[in-house]
Amino acid sequence: MPSHTEPGKGSLSIVGLGPGRLEYITPRALRAIASSDYVIGNASYLDPLEPLLTGKQVIRSSMGKEVERAEQAVNLARSSAVAIVSGGDAGIYGMASIVLEVLEHSGADIDVEIIPGVTAANAAASRIGSPLSGDFAVISLSDLLTPLEIIEQRLDAVFSTGIPVVLYNPKSRGRPHNFALAMEHARKYLDTGTPIAIVRNALRDGEEMIVTTLGDVESVWGAVDMHTTVIVGGKESRLWRMGEHVRGIITPRGYHTKYVY
Repeated sequence: MPSHTEPGKGSLSIVGLGPGRLEYITPRALRAIASSDYVIGNASYLDPLEPLLTGKQVIRSSMGKEVERAEQAVNLARSSAVAIVSGGDAGIYGMASIVLEVLEHSGADIDVEIIPGVTAANAAASRIGSPLSGDFAVISLSDLLTPLEIIEQRLDAVFSTGIPVVLYNPKSRGRPHNFALAMEHARKYLDTGTPIAIVRNALRDGEEMIVTTLGDVESVWGAVDMHTTVIVGGKESRLWRMGEHVRGIITPRGYHTKYVY
């Protein structure tokens, strides 16, 4: 854990903020921000933290500036307490990897701590039942850093196992067809009745949830964008009902094979 007590010695906290609301940020993350001299991050992640930033040196940047943010954080952490923030969990499609790579290449000896946060898979799953009760996989459909042919190989690999698959970055203006491509791969291995959840702004303002099936997913194509997380159920996943109403998705863990309830 970083020390903030030695004069002249810096520290670096890589902080996962979860979905964005303060109530979903861990107490450890809040303490790290409170004890930091500098707080660095994408402007959209810093805005909800405004009540915590009084008296801090705040450095805002934009998407696509991750390397610059990491370099600035490492340089400042040589002599100051620095928190660099990341949405969701910093180690899952977040800032942790690039910050650690930059730190490694710098040769600096800096106390560093990675503070976990609620990632989009957890946040979205919590809103539509229990779709990720056992094994599952997470795939990002963004081909900004990963070639599309590699993404397609991974989609085939995970869909072929029959476990639920969470899709991050499913569709954007720059890659409008990747989600449809992912559904084509899913249909190679899964029935058309496989449940699918589309959760927009999970645990944030403007939250929306749609539960559909693999056979009907085209009817909600327009609901999928960069603010959504898509959960494709596995071979054992089913719709979760309360009375006549579909509430979400359940993927049984297997208790029904051993117990009567």
